[in-house]
Amino acid sequence: MGAAAGPAAAPPDEEAPQPPAHWQADIVAADGGTVHLRPICPEDAEGLTGLMERSSDQTRYYRFFGPMKRLSDRDLHRFTHVDHTDRVAFVLLLGEQLIGVGRYDRYPGTTDAEVAFLVEDAHQGRGLGSVLLEHLAAAARERGITNFVAEVLTQNGRMVRVFLDAGYQATRSYEEGVVHLTFPIAPTETSLAVAYEREQRSESRSIARLLTPRSVAVVGASNDEAKIGNLVLRNLLDHGFEGPVYPVNPGARHVRGVPAYASIEAIPDDVDLAVVAVPADEVAGVVEACRRKRVRGLVVISGGFGETGPAGREAERRLVASARASGMRVVGPNCLGIVNTDPAIRLDASLAPRVPARGRVGFFAQSGALGVALLERARSRNIGLSSFVSAGNRADVSGNDLLQYWATDPGTEVVLLHLESFGNPRKFARLARTVARTKPVVAVKSGRHGGLTPGLAGTSVAVPEQSVAALFASAGVIRVETVAQLFEVGLLLAHQPLPDGDRVAVVGNSTAMGVLVADAVLDQGLALAHEAPVDIGTNGSPEAFRAALQAAVDDDGVDSVVAVFLPPLVRTPPDEFGRVLREVAAGSAKPVVATFLSAEGVPPELTVPDDAGMPARGSVPSYSTPERAVIALARVTEYARWRRRPMGTVPELAGVDAARARSVVLGAMAESPAGRPLTDDETLELLAAYGVPLLGTRTATTADEAVAAADAVGYPVVLKSTAPWLRHRTDLGGVRLDLPDAAAVRAAFAAIPAGDPVIVQEMAAPGVATVVEVVDDPSFGALVSFGVGGVATELLGDRAYRTLPLTDLDAAELVRAPRAWPLLDGWRGAERVDVAALEDLLLRVARLADDLPEVLGLSLSPVIVGPVNPWHGGRSLVVAGATVRVGPPTARVQPGPRRMRD
Repeated sequence: MGAAAGPAAAPPDEEAPQPPAHWQADIVAADGGTVHLRPICPEDAEGLTGLMERSSDQTRYYRFFGPMKRLSDRDLHRFTHVDHTDRVAFVLLLGEQLIGVGRYDRYPGTTDAEVAFLVEDAHQGRGLGSVLLEHLAAAARERGITNFVAEVLTQNGRMVRVFLDAGYQATRSYEEGVVHLTFPIAPTETSLAVAYEREQRSESRSIARLLTPRSVAVVGASNDEAKIGNLVLRNLLDHGFEGPVYPVNPGARHVRGVPAYASIEAIPDDVDLAVVAVPADEVAGVVEACRRKRVRGLVVISGGFGETGPAGREAERRLVASARASGMRVVGPNCLGIVNTDPAIRLDASLAPRVPARGRVGFFAQSGALGVALLERARSRNIGLSSFVSAGNRADVSGNDLLQYWATDPGTEVVLLHLESFGNPRKFARLARTVARTKPVVAVKSGRHGGLTPGLAGTSVAVPEQSVAALFASAGVIRVETVAQLFEVGLLLAHQPLPDGDRVAVVGNSTAMGVLVADAVLDQGLALAHEAPVDIGTNGSPEAFRAALQAAVDDDGVDSVVAVFLPPLVRTPPDEFGRVLREVAAGSAKPVVATFLSAEGVPPELTVPDDAGMPARGSVPSYSTPERAVIALARVTEYARWRRRPMGTVPELAGVDAARARSVVLGAMAESPAGRPLTDDETLELLAAYGVPLLGTRTATTADEAVAAADAVGYPVVLKSTAPWLRHRTDLGGVRLDLPDAAAVRAAFAAIPAGDPVIVQEMAAPGVATVVEVVDDPSFGALVSFGVGGVATELLGDRAYRTLPLTDLDAAELVRAPRAWPLLDGWRGAERVDVAALEDLLLRVARLADDLPEVLGLSLSPVIVGPVNPWHGGRSLVVAGATVRVGPPTARVQPGPRRMRD
């Protein structure tokens, strides 16, 4: 693989600055293996020579357009000495071996650069050319380059496809057997989509390498049953892993009757997966041995790393860096292990005494300590798993990686997540939104009130609760509050169809229980399909129960059914009623849940296995209380509504002048690189550039100026102090309303505490005061918030949040999300406000935040919105106050080229 060398260039400046640290990255290749990418340096001369020697004649010919055997000393110096500005080169490393190189050379005096690659034959077809192109393009954009040029021999079809398939709009010409390609390197929707698709395939395959090994070594296997190495080996053997299992123990000839090896390198055959259960200080040596053995993945159960403090986190970082550089992904350390119940694999590389049976649910748990209890809870609830991963300290493999894998895994239909923190919240939101469109994602997030556990704080991202709620709501994640709810919702999703609506029928043999269910239905925001529950009576027969259930599932006015049953009140064995319940549910296209109370527990007929040994579709989830059944049903109903909802679009907005707005922000940043609040004049200009409807406003420092400003904007007017402690405070005299003439203006100016300028503003017509804000979280990104103004709503925290980008449907939901929404919707006979104008304002504010990541905070308060019928100059909505703070961008910067989480 190759393309022509770049144009001739002057010798580089030996004093050129060092490349940025973020130009280094660990990368997942297309086959799931990992490589390390970094800028080239003079010390790479030997590695580059080795790459040339290992490359075939054809590869060298494609790269240099001639039979070049080796690089001259002059060329070697030119290729390894770059200025990291006009001449940039990246190398790919697998362990210590240089396996690929890509570079660009700027054409002098232009914003164009020629790009070229060379990838070793043994590593071609792994998508490394595409990775190099992405990273070179990102670096080039930072250096002011706008276009790449490539010269490729016509017979080098693989390299031509690298450029054409990247999603850029390339122009092509042909001359004497050479394809000349020119393309702009600015990101496009197509190029980002291509990058995301490649990222998904690569990361999915990297997890598949861990979950579908052909052979497993247990490093630290022991005959001592008190040691974890003994338990891991026993579970692998007892679960019936289909491939060979190799115990590694230098002090034993056999472990649990299986021949042992002194080291992993002593194993005569290939090893796909190594499970490491040795003391922390021995792990680094094991990783190095695995590198030499070319092991494909690691599960590090050993503790003593990031959970112990800074020294442990540094050792953990070195462990992961060493493994990734050698092509390996790492689960852990300090984890429970991994499980794959596929009958063709039968992998139980975990510490769990028992694991659930085969099923349709993929389960990710961050905690290693809780993992055993979580798996036992899943098993006791009869939730069959497709696969399970306990990430422990989550130093490498994270929940995002598992989402990538489960997105296309045919054996997984439901995803359960137990999360303590986020490694990359923005990526999680993107992935979860995609997965949830076809497979339900259920998550319980611990630390809602207390933050992260201390041991994980150095490797995790603490995300505020409002951000988590907005993330889950935008991504369609079914959020639950407890582990019990996680499994209760998962049980329903695994065995029952999604409801088409929120109308619930209640069928049972107890009036009291039926009323409890009806109350729970209404408490959870669902609707009762009938005025009263259907009650067959305490002496009702199985046939009567069948008839009532069948009538409910056949009723077009019913979307789901809750069955409640008290077996002690009848003489017929509970099994008969359980069989009826399962048979009706099996033939229903609507979800059926049950509260089937019995001294003997849940009748086995409710969850019989199918031909694959998994709980059959139509098995009826039974809950210990009717409230728990309805809570699970409500969560699933809300998810079904989200999934039916169209995706929404980010609309084009009239009257947006992004260039004008950016000049305001960049001007402020030039004056104060660390950031500052915008002045009132800057704020007005910024908002005007995005078509935000502002009241006529002037600033005055004297009474005469205030009167002149009032004459200009038109009476009646408002005077506001600009002092931070008085701004918007009518109770402290900082705001004077409804001033009808010059005399009133002079009196108000005199009454406002002196020392700061005042704002003179036209008086808004009556309406409902609302508040629109942009809140920036450094680790998460920007949220748009909305609420009705007033002390009561501020005291109660009645604000709703959504993540960027905001679609038209997101804006509509955001306006209606606060509990005070009825005040905008014509409460108690009031005229309904112009909701469409509010939605438009939210879209404009979100567009501003998305376009300008330097805007770290924005508040529009109050936003006065009135009826749809025009008033006050034809406007139904005006912004009466605004503040903006700018600073260095945080997490909202456009994501760069593909890389593994640091």
